[in-house]
Formats: sequence, structure tokens, C-alpha cells
Amino acid sequence: MKYVLLFVDTEQFAKDLEAMEPAERARAYERVQEWMADNAATIRGGSKLQPPHTATTVRLDGDREPMITDGPFVEGKEVVSGYVEIDVADLDEALRMAKTWPGCPVVEIRPLES
Repeated sequence: MKYVLLFVDTEQFAKDLEAMEPAERARAYERVQEWMADNAATIRGGSKLQPPHTATTVRLDGDREPMITDGPFVEGKEVVSGYVEIDVADLDEALRMAKTWPGCPVVEIRPLES
């Protein structure tokens, strides 16, 4: 079964990462790379996203003209910062992977359409 793991940053996580000493921050990134390597057999693709201020949003509202705005698709203190597509046996396996994610504090798991 294919899922997407959406990695969600919070404002506090970003502040904590920024406050780290360079060596500590480098180790945090190493842990993410180790996680990617440990799960390489199930990862089918993915990427880190550019910061939210680079987003462009198109809002479709029925018969009205689409409204195009700069910025992320939602207002809030959490933003999707990256994702991986995985191919695993079931949701339980996806949950096991998500529970070991060493990066940002929120991981959303979404099944892909067949």
C-alpha cells in the first residue's frame, strides 16, 4: 500500500532548530539522513519543500474567478516542510516508520489513490 508521510514543522520546532549550536544542528540533520537510509527500501520518492513564503495558492470557489495569493495554503503555526512516498504492507508499517521520524514534530500519513 502506498502512503505519503507529510512532515510538518511548527514555529517552535523552527525556533529550536535555529537556536542549536552548529554541531548539534548537524547531528539533527544526520539523524534524518540515517532515518532515510534505514527506510530506503520502502521510500519511493520525496523531497524537502522550500519555505512557506515561496508558495503560491490558488483558491477555487464555485463560479467565482480563482483567487491567487502568495504564501502557504493554510494560515497557521504549522506548515508542511517535506514529504516521502512510501510503499509498505499496511498502515501499521507506515505508523512504525512515522513513530521513528527524528525530524519535525508532526507526521501526517495519507494513503495514495490507487
